[in-house]
Amino acid sequence: MTHTHPITVALSGLGGYGHEYLNELLDPRYTSRVTLAGGIDPQPEHCARLAELRARGAPIYPTLEDFYRERSADLLIVSAPIHEHAPQTCLGLRHGSHVLCEKPLAATVQEADAMIATRDAAGRAVAIGYQWSFDPAILSLKRDIMAGRFGRPARLSALALWPRDHAYYTRNDWAGKQKAPNGVWVLDSPVNNAVAHYLHNMLFLLGAQIDRSATPISVQAELYRANAIENYDTAALRVITAESAEILFYASHAVSERVGPILRAEFERGKIRMDDLGDRITAQTADGALIDYGAPDNGVRAKLEAMLNVVEQGASVPCGIEAARAHTVCMNGAQESAQIAQFPAAQLREISSGDSRLTCVAGLGAALQACAQAGKLPAELGFDWARPGRIIDLRGYSMFPTRRDK
Repeated sequence: MTHTHPITVALSGLGGYGHEYLNELLDPRYTSRVTLAGGIDPQPEHCARLAELRARGAPIYPTLEDFYRERSADLLIVSAPIHEHAPQTCLGLRHGSHVLCEKPLAATVQEADAMIATRDAAGRAVAIGYQWSFDPAILSLKRDIMAGRFGRPARLSALALWPRDHAYYTRNDWAGKQKAPNGVWVLDSPVNNAVAHYLHNMLFLLGAQIDRSATPISVQAELYRANAIENYDTAALRVITAESAEILFYASHAVSERVGPILRAEFERGKIRMDDLGDRITAQTADGALIDYGAPDNGVRAKLEAMLNVVEQGASVPCGIEAARAHTVCMNGAQESAQIAQFPAAQLREISSGDSRLTCVAGLGAALQACAQAGKLPAELGFDWARPGRIIDLRGYSMFPTRRDK
């Protein structure tokens, strides 16, 4: 059935990344296509465009429950904290909304499975906002991989070293935490937040269907922290998929300079690379052919358009819960693979610039780049601060933590 009247959209989370969605929704291109049904935020005063939102006639509610008591929406956009992704998505579905939930999918795999069950019962669609997985560059590359253009995958790696200062970890009450103040898992980390995209997209590219990711069967992780936080700010992971591909992921916020994402993929008949955010994805086949897939866009438009097309035309979603679930399984398994090790105090450095203070580790960026180049985890290269993690079997993984006494 074709949806003819303007699409009603509710936005949960008006600050932070939600501001990107609000900027898009307030663009004149959507004036006749979208009606803003409401904004949901317990602290709406932090929204820079609050007056414009209200001028559009959109009421503001402190909670999503308050919104649904008075209103409805064809599409709910969830840009709330990680630990609210699953409950808000499920609430929206039960009230008849399609849902675009920001990345990551959730904190735990059991939440992901509850989201699938709720979606299926509601008969609505859910997209998870890994924007590259909606982008023509990534989807074109994925179709070529699925068609066998490069042969079987051997090894994929991604390195993302993105400094985050003390303000990043004090901006809310769950940053860097394992559990939110209400006692539920949040598992905030580079792997499950700022650079989650790049682990997810390696899994996504190897999926056998356009809307699925590769199936991870094991993960081994090394987890570290330099900042005074509960969870980790640095990680190195090795994931093995059901198709025997090796996926390596290196991420840190405890570095002085930003590097990456640097993406590499080796197949039996070709290689793929991207050298930095905003760069073009290029491939070279074994016979010397060069392919330019373009630069993946980092905005919200592609994923918003995908969900508007779902409402209007019943279109399919390239990155839904199942596609994003593989990342959550790997992230949960990594959390169980390793005890978080503190970097030696002698290697910590404090860098101040204006009001910003950054804690970083001397030589860490170079060490992780060396690991990526060698295809090894830090402990395998013998760094004195490195501590190996155990291999976690991910086959049938459906509960985090696997030991309920944790």
